[in-house]
Amino acid sequence: MIGTRYWVFKGALSKEKCQEIIDLGIQGLGNAEVGGEGEKHNNPDKSPAGTLTRQEIQDKGLETYVRDSQVSWLDYPWLYDLISHHIKTANENAGWKFDIDHHETPQFTKYSGGGFYGWHSDGMGDHNAMYKPYVRGLTPIKLRKDGNLPHTCTQNFRYFYKVRKLSMTINLTDASTYDGGDLMFDFGENDGGKTTASEAREQGSIIVFPSFLYHCVSPVTRGTRYSLVNWTLGRPFKWVQ
Repeated sequence: MIGTRYWVFKGALSKEKCQEIIDLGIQGLGNAEVGGEGEKHNNPDKSPAGTLTRQEIQDKGLETYVRDSQVSWLDYPWLYDLISHHIKTANENAGWKFDIDHHETPQFTKYSGGGFYGWHSDGMGDHNAMYKPYVRGLTPIKLRKDGNLPHTCTQNFRYFYKVRKLSMTINLTDASTYDGGDLMFDFGENDGGKTTASEAREQGSIIVFPSFLYHCVSPVTRGTRYSLVNWTLGRPFKWVQ
């Protein structure tokens, strides 16, 4: 198990910078699709995030991802510069020193009216989680219901044969304006169990963590929570037994 679970930069962005990102993000909002490996349910009523432990999810063998939020994608060079600086600093200071070399497009997310994201990991970092090349008309693949490629297939050559290694979330919202919407981790019953990353709740705070950690966003019960998330890629981990 890693020593440092996550790294937080408290209040790293000003209120003005957070609002600038919000203004950009809300222009293209749409319903979220789910990538990574996560909490699965057959229940169409969408059981709230945080109600099941990682072991319970595995034991139940549930089958559909659970998420209720809206997203847009922000492909701006200055955002990549901001992300890269904090990712590299956290990777070094936390002692992870992962081999990383590319960032996915930043995702802006809106949670409101009970919105949440169930327990999941952003990727386990092994060969099964690699992004695989897709060539239209040549690669035999089943598209998602919305006509898009599965999460692990891509036409972006910078993603080829890489995995998500570090995840980042920026809280863009004044914490006094919403309730719920907590970023939570589940380290397992024998390694600390569930915990809330309360340090990252302050507006403008940035949290960075290994993408294989199980986490969720609890339901927003009042107001709206805006965030910016990003995943940093690298070659698959070489797990040592």
